Amino acid sequence: MGYGILQSTRLQTLGFALTDPSVGQLAWIIEKFRAFSDCRDSPEEVISRDTLLTNVMLYWLTGTATSSARLHYETAHARTGFAGATVPSSTPTGLASFPTDTSVPVRHLAERTDNIVHWTELAGGGHFPGLETPDLLRTDLQTLLHNLR
Repeated sequence: MGYGILQSTRLQTLGFALTDPSVGQLAWIIEKFRAFSDCRDSPEEVISRDTLLTNVMLYWLTGTATSSARLHYETAHARTGFAGATVPSSTPTGLASFPTDTSVPVRHLAERTDNIVHWTELAGGGHFPGLETPDLLRTDLQTLLHNLR
């Protein structure tokens, strides 16, 4: 079913991938930045072209596209909670929620497995906040660390 979903939703990305491996890597990753970033038309609205190309080159030159996707595979095939969690963690955990991220965290569900001590819903950003909204992310991390002291 996966190939059918991919072919029916990301045909151009798949077409490039089947034609030229370097262009395929570029198309795949840039499409993800487009879909997962807090942008209107192009990921270059929030992330520089040089940063995007550097990211693509790191995956392509190191051949790590498959290993980077392993978390998704392992999670889909796990018989327990996310990343195998079976008991709640006592580690103090902070969460920053960005409005256009790929999923919206739900606090009461997060509290089942994590010791949530800091929860922030930020005004901007998507799945790549360190690249899109680094100032918001930095400020939130500083607040979390200050409160933990």
